[in-house]
Amino acid sequence: MSISAQDVKRLRDATGVGMMDCKDALQQTDGDFDEAVEVLRKKGQKVAAQRSDREADEGLVVTRVASGGQVGVIVEVNCETDFVARNDDFRDFANSLADLVLEERPENLDALMALPFDGDATVERALTDLTGRIGEKIAVRRFQIIESEGEGDQIVSYVHPGSRLGVLVELQGPDGQLEEAGRDVAMQVAALDPVATFREDVPEEVREKERNIAREAALDSDKPEHVIDDIVEGKLRRFFEDNVLVEQAFVKDASKTVQERLDEDDAEIQCFVRYALGD
Repeated sequence: MSISAQDVKRLRDATGVGMMDCKDALQQTDGDFDEAVEVLRKKGQKVAAQRSDREADEGLVVTRVASGGQVGVIVEVNCETDFVARNDDFRDFANSLADLVLEERPENLDALMALPFDGDATVERALTDLTGRIGEKIAVRRFQIIESEGEGDQIVSYVHPGSRLGVLVELQGPDGQLEEAGRDVAMQVAALDPVATFREDVPEEVREKERNIAREAALDSDKPEHVIDDIVEGKLRRFFEDNVLVEQAFVKDASKTVQERLDEDDAEIQCFVRYALGD
């Protein structure tokens, strides 16, 4: 039967699939719109299955913070190529997903996949449909939600240009004075990738690894035995200064530490989350 351009456009508008695929689906179903939609959905499932073992290390990191700054979310959505990461459909999906996480606050990825999404049955169904339309593996890799608990807490987000790196920080301090400090600290986290907020938060296995590295270097340089312990502890202190957030030199002014920058606004850092694409 003859398929009109108007019918093809209607199916294209409804599904986002290419014009030729829409025309083929309508021809297969003798012009039945609903059946054509199902044909395209099944095609999306087939594409998703075919590409399930592909690497998807590109994509976007997206953040959202609720009005008032009491809740923040960060989400990583992956695809196979940087070209698709710039695709409007992919970007719209990632942004809508972040909005959904902020609104519904699912406990884990399985719970997120089961949520209703933008007229589709579930997020999982929408993900499969998007895979079919785009022709690449699309995956929601991870998300995290920060909910402030203390009075005066505020969550601030930062996404580095290109959306390959995002940060959430939670600060406590005077109302109305935390936005600038929060952004400064979030940019610090993005730039220098600290291992912990405070020295006491550094895992013992990390401390021990750094001690062993320092000890081996001291022994290899034939340092006297009685000074080795002091050398090791000195190297560990320098590790903390380079890798613990509040002890790092502030990226905007290396004459002060991050803690000193926070003190300028009577702010205290509570925690941070840093997502770098593919980490």
